[in-house]
Amino acid sequence: MPAEGPGGRTPVNGCRAGGAGGRVMGADAVVRMGADAGVVRDHGGMPLNSYRFRSVWSVDSTPAQTFDVLADLRSYPHWWREVREARQVGENAAELRCRSVLPYDLVFEAHHNAKDPDAGLLRADLLGDMDGTVSWRIFADGAGSRIVYDQQVVVCKPLVRRLALVSRPILKANHELMMRSGQRGLRTYLAGFQAAANPQALAAPQASEAPQASQAASNS
Repeated sequence: MPAEGPGGRTPVNGCRAGGAGGRVMGADAVVRMGADAGVVRDHGGMPLNSYRFRSVWSVDSTPAQTFDVLADLRSYPHWWREVREARQVGENAAELRCRSVLPYDLVFEAHHNAKDPDAGLLRADLLGDMDGTVSWRIFADGAGSRIVYDQQVVVCKPLVRRLALVSRPILKANHELMMRSGQRGLRTYLAGFQAAANPQALAAPQASEAPQASQAASNS
């Protein structure tokens, strides 16, 4: 028996037979899906709609603060521009709608299967236009944090799968742009938390500038 994914849906050539929101396809749709998924493969026999990504980010916040933000799927549209919408669908799951520079959305559910703040580990199963797993690992790095992001997915969106041969390098470039944007957005978002927690840190430089300005005026 093949292993079942979140919601009991069975993978078909890397793509489960139910999309985001738990919609289950009929048997004829599953057959067509399986046939299409095996058409274009690389020299190693892997489907060209299968991807592995790794990104390493650095942020100026503690691992605990960073973990809390990354664990809150509903917050993603507030700091990650390409995550256009996040809708809670379960206690540890949300449906995300993403779009970068390419003219289509990717909609999928993220189901957390590991949330360990002590280990700095977040891991989720993805289901929908992308099927697979994603993880964040958070490490202390001086006064801030280093974040390692790993993603292993199969893209199930029909348009992207049919154009896998030509769209693969474009999609990889699109992913890289999205990750750069995410790091910038997360840094800015976390900086807001730091400012709210330490208002005196912002007021101190302004206070120290006042005597200097008075001294400069008296010397002129």
